[in-house]
Amino acid sequence: MAFTDETWRLVHGEDLVGEIRIDDADFPWLHGEFTPGPGWPGFAPRFAECRELAEAEEWDAWGRIHLTLEQELTLHAPEGPMAEFLLHIEPPRAWFRFSEEPFEDD
Repeated sequence: MAFTDETWRLVHGEDLVGEIRIDDADFPWLHGEFTPGPGWPGFAPRFAECRELAEAEEWDAWGRIHLTLEQELTLHAPEGPMAEFLLHIEPPRAWFRFSEEPFEDD
């Protein structure tokens, strides 16, 4: 799997939220430089809140916020959109894992 040097796009509808240029692939996690797009300001506070909740290990609250992000945003690989993803953004870095098929519920 050659992910490095790919650019993935995070979108809300037709609006670009940001791009992630992959520079490290430790599959299943991909890491890269995050470049904010015009839609980033509307989502930045929720990504920051997710980081704070994860650091505080408040997983129920984290899950609720992350679910809203996943429902509102689409992560596009160069080949097309992913069905599901787990994305962390702490500018200027982003890291994520993804699935072309929906994740299985435990």
